[in-house]
Amino acid sequence: MLFLYLYLMKKSPIGIFDSGIGGLTIAHALKKKLPNENIIYFGDTEHLPYGEKSENAIQNFSKKITQFLLEKKCKTIIIACNSASSVASECVKEIAGNTPVFNVIHPVVDKVAGECSEYNIGIIGTKATIQSNIYKKEIKALCSSATVSSLATPLLAPMIEEGFINEDISHTIIANYLSNKQLVNIDHLILGCTHYPLIHQEIKDYYKGTVNVIDSANIVVEHIAKQLRNDDLLNDCKQTEHHFYVSNYTESFEKSAQFFFKEDLKLKEVKLWN
Repeated sequence: MLFLYLYLMKKSPIGIFDSGIGGLTIAHALKKKLPNENIIYFGDTEHLPYGEKSENAIQNFSKKITQFLLEKKCKTIIIACNSASSVASECVKEIAGNTPVFNVIHPVVDKVAGECSEYNIGIIGTKATIQSNIYKKEIKALCSSATVSSLATPLLAPMIEEGFINEDISHTIIANYLSNKQLVNIDHLILGCTHYPLIHQEIKDYYKGTVNVIDSANIVVEHIAKQLRNDDLLNDCKQTEHHFYVSNYTESFEKSAQFFFKEDLKLKEVKLWN
C-alpha cells in the first residue's frame, strides 16, 4: 500500500497559480527543468492584476484557487505570483496542510543574500509586492550588510500582458522606471514579478552590463526541483499531461498565454466565484 501511495504521489501534478499568465514563465522553466512532471496551471484572469488589489482580496483569491488545486490532487503548489507570495503564503500553507507550498520570493532571497552581501540590491515589482516590503525585510534578515532599494513598477505587467515587448513604448516605460532615483547606483536588480522575465533582455540592454539583472524563474525552479528530489517526489514517467485553467477565458488571452509558455496550449475556463 505504501509503495502504491508513493507511486501515485510521484505521478500527481504540480499545481501552479498566478493572477494571470505571468506565472507561465515559471511553468515553462519547470517544464524545461523537469520534463517528466505533470502541470496544472490556474490563471485568475477574472481578478488580474493582483498587484492593484487589497491584501485581504489577494488572500481570498489565493485560498479559493489552492482549494481547486488540492481537489485536482496536486502533490505540491507553487504560488507563481509575487503579489500573492508576499501576502498570501501563510494562508495558502494553512489550507494546503501537508501538501508542500512554494512561493517565488524566498528562493530568490536566499540566493541573493548568500551571494550579494556587500552589494546594492534593487527590486522592481507590483504595488502589492513593493508595499509589503517583503524582499527588503527578508534580505536584511539574512544579510544586514546589504543595501536594498525598491520601486513599484505597476505599468510593466499590463504592458507585457498587452504584448508590448521590445518596442518603442516598452523601451520608454522601462527607461522611465529604471532611471528613477530609487535605483541609482544598484549593482543587482531583482525582477520581482513573474511577468518580467519576458523583458529581461530589454532591462539588461538598458543597463549595458553595469547591473546584474536577476531573473527569478530559474532560481525558483532549481529550488523546487531540489526539494522534490529530496522528498523523493520526482516523477520518472515520461508520459505527461498538462492542463491550463483560467477564471475568465478570451481567445486573445489564449494567444498571449501561448506566447508566455512558448508553445501551444489550450485554456479551459473554470468559474470558482459564482
